[in-house]
Amino acid sequence: MSRRVVITGMGWVTPLGHELESVWRRMLQSESGVAPTTIFDGHTFPTSFAAEVKDFSLSTFLGDDAARHDSASRNTRFALAAASEAWKHAGMCDYIGLDASRVGVYLGGGEGPVDFDPLSSAGLAGCLSDSGEIQELDTIKWVQVAEKLLNGTNELEQEPNLAGAHIAAQFGAEGPNFNTLTACAASTQALGEAANIIRYGDADVMISGGTHSMIHPLGMTGFVRLTALSTRNDSPATASRPFDRTRDGFVLGEGAGILILEELEHARRRGAAVLGEIVGFGSTADAFRITDIDEDARGGIASMERAMKSAGMTPDDIDYISAHGTGTEENDKIESLAITKLFGERAGHVPMSSIKSMIGHLIAAAGAVELITCVLAMRDGVVPPTINYEHPDPNCPLDYVPNKPKSIPVRAALSNSFGFGGQNNTLIVKAPST
Repeated sequence: MSRRVVITGMGWVTPLGHELESVWRRMLQSESGVAPTTIFDGHTFPTSFAAEVKDFSLSTFLGDDAARHDSASRNTRFALAAASEAWKHAGMCDYIGLDASRVGVYLGGGEGPVDFDPLSSAGLAGCLSDSGEIQELDTIKWVQVAEKLLNGTNELEQEPNLAGAHIAAQFGAEGPNFNTLTACAASTQALGEAANIIRYGDADVMISGGTHSMIHPLGMTGFVRLTALSTRNDSPATASRPFDRTRDGFVLGEGAGILILEELEHARRRGAAVLGEIVGFGSTADAFRITDIDEDARGGIASMERAMKSAGMTPDDIDYISAHGTGTEENDKIESLAITKLFGERAGHVPMSSIKSMIGHLIAAAGAVELITCVLAMRDGVVPPTINYEHPDPNCPLDYVPNKPKSIPVRAALSNSFGFGGQNNTLIVKAPST
């Protein structure tokens, strides 16, 4: 018999806060976490706003242990905080019999935020002669200036796998440790593959999810060049408007979402509360273009079909869809097409919403945070809204739960994540069962 994988703990760091229940309440109150950028001065950018994490301190979560992670970058700190909350939520802090060699980590973790100003100043210094003329980069001079400018900063770690390393060190996780960088689909893929690691018998517990922070000049510049961001600078709070006809791009966010996945019998033996069960996972690639989705939605359809097949489910079994729903014209239209083709006549009757309307796009962390909302929706019998939805789009004809939450029983939820490069990942989670 296949080993079953359940969720026993959850934690997140988001633009709406850092505590599980308070963030969920704010989502159900249709609040927006989008505002003008404060992490850096963005007034010269075509997009001068983002969904930033506010009032964050790692010591709030780890106490004196936070000092162990002084070198950690911003996204690693988010991951540590979310993992700490999830670990506590799962009751792991009080569990004596845990076998550390059977506890693993699998994250969808983005690159750490570059300490951009010192590095750009160092680069400029390395290209200037003593007389101030531009010349070929003097690497020795660049290193000298960079070391001086970066000395004392806490954001020296840039490798994407380091968030997993910090988590393993903090919680003594000696089992498998992986990181995936499949762009916006990363944490959904990490969760799906972490669940498979447990099913295969290579671990009993996996700390899994995602973390990302790209709200810095380099990150913003990349998305600006792709013309992917909303430029609604006069009204940041209403800028993220997935599926609305007047949408003009996504809003960049940051944060982390971590879930504790556990083999069912292991959870039962320690008396853990089961929050949900991961029953389906599908992963495909469009093999189309680097930044564009296949126009016929074949990759997204195939991802959902594979998730349903592995779950032993059909579209009739799905009560709620957590949409990728970025707010770009292309993504929203093609995701809606995929749902329409796969679900047929039932497509317009399945509530489908995007919390990116409230917290922006958390890139590698997006899928994990969205899966947490699916679990909470099952628990409370209410699905979160897509806010800022005012103008129906004939290319997006489904039920997007506009502006207010909807109370419905949710027994099974499907969560989509579609990333740059044509990465498609789908998870299906169902309510706890005896």
